[in-house]
Amino acid sequence: MTSDYKLDRIDVKILSELQKNGRITNVELAELVHLSPSPCLMRVKKLQKAGYISGYAAQINVAKLGETLTVFTEFTLTNHHQIDFARFQDALKQIESCVECHLISGGYDYLTKFVTSGITEYQEIIEMLIDKNVGIDKYFSYVVIKSPIVRTEIPLTKLFGKHL
Repeated sequence: MTSDYKLDRIDVKILSELQKNGRITNVELAELVHLSPSPCLMRVKKLQKAGYISGYAAQINVAKLGETLTVFTEFTLTNHHQIDFARFQDALKQIESCVECHLISGGYDYLTKFVTSGITEYQEIIEMLIDKNVGIDKYFSYVVIKSPIVRTEIPLTKLFGKHL
């Protein structure tokens, strides 16, 4: 990963547009960021090489596939040594249904997001984690009823455009 690459406003605009549509053609992208195709492609390749673009993925409408249950879970660990955090994180990495895990400040240690086939699968996951003795002191579960706002794009130009 190259850390010498300095972003400018055009780079941020490229990243912003790629967030919206990772399948956009280079010609279309070049038009949106006001470059000719060749320099645009060179910038995208530099952004990839420098690690600013970590990959491309399709956004799946899971609701069309069937019923799911989304649960946010707060975890507090019994001990707070590096090995305790590592053991807990390693256990969560093994659970495909854990789609997000955040070490946070505040009244608990981790905020996680699970997407499961239902409450039974979620409870089995929690029971397995407790049985594995990965250092959980307590946990609180929040079942998602509805998600009126879900954004997949970060407002890059708003966050970083004015600093360049």
